[in-house]
Amino acid sequence: MQYTLELNSHERGSNVVFNTILLNSFKVNIVERYSENRVGKLQLREVLFKVRTPDDQIFQKKDGTVNTYIRGDDFSKYQKLTKIFSSLRYRNKLINIKEAEQDFVHFILTFVIVNYEFA
Repeated sequence: MQYTLELNSHERGSNVVFNTILLNSFKVNIVERYSENRVGKLQLREVLFKVRTPDDQIFQKKDGTVNTYIRGDDFSKYQKLTKIFSSLRYRNKLINIKEAEQDFVHFILTFVIVNYEFA
């Protein structure tokens, strides 16, 4: 499966990060929302994504809505998968980058398959 993963880093002063997975027939826009905890450190609070056509038409989910939220145990797994991308091991290419990216893409695509119907 061919895909392009566009990961954006967290910019100072912003509490939102946008990431995108581009495939041939659709793309997945991922929105991460952060807020400050008691110590003033930014913490991931919410992850949602939408599936769009290459020309930006939004797909509706099977239940008729457009947003898919990642919650519970899946939210914890998402945090672990994305933490890899900000690690020194990833930046210094000490781990298999392609494998780390594939794990992330497959995790998101699992939600796409479960929640969306492509007809």
